Amino acid sequence: MPKPVEWLSFTDVPGVSVGHWSDFDGMTGCTVVLPTAGAGIGGVDVRGYAAATQMTDFLDPRVPNEGVNAVVLTGGSSFGLAACVGVATCLEERGIGALYRGNVIPLVAGAVVYDLSVGGPKARPGPDAGYAACAAALRGEPLQEGSVGVGTGATVGKLFGMERCMKGGVGGAAVRLPDGTTVGALVVANPVGDVFDEAGRIIAGARADDGGFIDSSAEVLTGSPPQPFAGGNTTLAVVATDAQLSQAECQRIAAQAHDGLALAIRPTHTTYDGDVAFALSTGDRECDAFLVGVAAVAAVRQAILRSVRLSRGLDGIPGLADRGR
Repeated sequence: MPKPVEWLSFTDVPGVSVGHWSDFDGMTGCTVVLPTAGAGIGGVDVRGYAAATQMTDFLDPRVPNEGVNAVVLTGGSSFGLAACVGVATCLEERGIGALYRGNVIPLVAGAVVYDLSVGGPKARPGPDAGYAACAAALRGEPLQEGSVGVGTGATVGKLFGMERCMKGGVGGAAVRLPDGTTVGALVVANPVGDVFDEAGRIIAGARADDGGFIDSSAEVLTGSPPQPFAGGNTTLAVVATDAQLSQAECQRIAAQAHDGLALAIRPTHTTYDGDVAFALSTGDRECDAFLVGVAAVAAVRQAILRSVRLSRGLDGIPGLADRGR
């Protein structure tokens, strides 16, 4: 029998750091993932029906570049992309970015979750929030998970209305392969669907009247009408590894990362979800991209489970961490 996986923190991936900015009154926030060397090879796979992103075209293998300097995951829907400006400013001040005609131009990729249905009115991260999250990442602070950063206003299980949903959040996990290569994932879970554990049991999702859970996928098949527009939904993932990968390989790893979403969330990749996955290569270890892809799927799944298990309730929305599970 195989040995059980020994899970590490996402920030145990060499060459990566994370910083958060959180607004607990407005129930929104943003999270910045930085390659600590200044830049990393990046890839992206956008599967969201209504995804809002920034500079993802630069991660296309057909667009050679000097590497991505930051990945921003932010709340506030499309308004939250303003946080990317603050991240770019923070990096520019430190000389991090591509040099073009005497100017430092940071390549800051980003994507958003919709969290405008919770918390204070019109709350959304802006440039100051992005700057603060980037500064925290540069300081190399320990990773915080749950209802923090981009996960502050995240919710799960919204197919039958916000009154039945639970708190989502941000979570991370990493695994070290036998050859010493490390592969990790940071995920914010804000899906319309429910989250299932390794045994196939719902652990966070649409709540039933009896205190249990509604199996949203099964309920839809019986003809019950959903209400998915009530919340807005997206799951975002960043896979990072110290394996040396090309832009094309990073794009493939980002595509495989979506399999981790499908293992943990049902339904997923729906017309009501704006799912996006990024991949970052931050090192020079030689490792077969096949192994990295397998590890990425497992890490994304584990990160999703941590994102809900560590999330505490806010604004009357219950969190799994409040149950001590």
